[in-house]
Amino acid sequence: MKKKITFYLLVLLLAFVAGCSSSSGSDSESAGASNVPQELTYATTSDAVGLSPIDTNDSVSSNVIAQVYETLFTRNPETMEIEPLLAESYETPDENTWEIKLKEGIKFQDGTDFNAEAVKYTFDQFMDEERAAPRASLLAPVESVEVKDEYTVVIKTTEPYGPLLAALSHTNASIVSPTADKEGDINSEPVGTGPFVFEEWAEGDHITLMKNEDYWQGEPSLETVTLKVVPEYSTAVSMLETGEVQFLDKIPAEHLSRIESMSDVEVQTKPGTPVYYLGFNMEKEPFNDPEFRKAVAYAVDRQAYVDQLNGLGVKNDSIIGPKVFGYDESAKDAGYPYDVEKAKQIIEENGFTGQKVTLLASNSGSYMKMAEIVQSQLTEVGIDAEIESMEWGTFLDTTSEGNFEMTFMGWTNSTADGSELLYPNLHSDNIGSSNRMRYSNEEFDALVDESRTLVDQEARQKKLQEANKIAMEDAVWIPMNHDVVSAAYDKSVKGLELDPTGEWKLYNVTRE
Repeated sequence: MKKKITFYLLVLLLAFVAGCSSSSGSDSESAGASNVPQELTYATTSDAVGLSPIDTNDSVSSNVIAQVYETLFTRNPETMEIEPLLAESYETPDENTWEIKLKEGIKFQDGTDFNAEAVKYTFDQFMDEERAAPRASLLAPVESVEVKDEYTVVIKTTEPYGPLLAALSHTNASIVSPTADKEGDINSEPVGTGPFVFEEWAEGDHITLMKNEDYWQGEPSLETVTLKVVPEYSTAVSMLETGEVQFLDKIPAEHLSRIESMSDVEVQTKPGTPVYYLGFNMEKEPFNDPEFRKAVAYAVDRQAYVDQLNGLGVKNDSIIGPKVFGYDESAKDAGYPYDVEKAKQIIEENGFTGQKVTLLASNSGSYMKMAEIVQSQLTEVGIDAEIESMEWGTFLDTTSEGNFEMTFMGWTNSTADGSELLYPNLHSDNIGSSNRMRYSNEEFDALVDESRTLVDQEARQKKLQEANKIAMEDAVWIPMNHDVVSAAYDKSVKGLELDPTGEWKLYNVTRE
């Protein structure tokens, strides 16, 4: 009997020790996971232009703005439907009136209350002609923004404005702290309602954000976010491999295979809304001549360029892409096909032989690759093309001022709505600002105007399809590719989700 009791006691003791050992192991693993620094470094090849949603309009700046600021509405990255964010709800008493109820109890990062007055202040500044917001076109049909009560704002438009909710979900329509904007420079020290707070900006090197401990939806997991400027993408890839950075996006095709071979790195891709194109300054000769533009369109083998993207882009003649509202499948091949002999014929018949042109390209992203391919192809048909490159910020200023002949650009299509592609970029209202090509066509303008004033979505779709085909026939843009958005990140990074627009937010991201 004593032997049996001793045996059972021994078994219980061993079970207890095993349980302690197992528990200790779990605690150790948990501690190991929690010891992963809640810090994320993102590498970008160019610096932000500014950090104010009102005063900027470039993708690098938007990456910062999207973490610090918030909009009234947001687009669900899975369904692409518009949902309330800072807004609680909305109603439309009539076709020109939008009454928006705001969420209560939210504060800006400087302690200022978020309310209807803040929304009115932001949008009034956005529409102020003297401030000249580069994306003022988002609110062009807005006649007034009024405060009904502390948490209700009323937006009145001059005419029905179908894409308003899409416009209000755009990063540039983020709500700013009136206090910060009046008393400081939000272009260098941003203040929003978002999950991350601005810490510092060492221009040309990095921007640091810290978590907003008082964020209204609960503080984020990440303690620190750093946007590191790494001019050479190959260097950024090496830094990803060594763990010095944990996140890259917009992967150039030539780096994809190397990144995919890294055992500790995840790659995420999905069909996206961005479009990249070759455009012409239509206030200069011979670029204002449709025959010259058609000759170039026939001369450029876009498929040869897309083939080099390793699946990170698709060829499609349509200016409005497949993931953007207003796309029509029939436009896919409705442009000018690659035809060297046709290009040579037009060039010879119109006296363009030996025409000297300058291809302006930013030294970031894939723009230089586009320029090199197009330069070679234009040379083949008798056009003497040379390349001029410059850094991103200077490039934006130069093209905005019209100091170019032909250039390569992209448009993210952040609203995923064709009206907010065609209107800012190609409508004559915006010559001198976002219409860098200086395109003017009355028939096109009228169709785009209708696509913005109609509320019936099916009718809007038809107007956009018609306008799209006119711009294609005019060869105002030669689409080089429609994007497959991409990101690469360390396997310790969890919860990162790319939007089809290529945008991303870090609120739900953690490191494990």
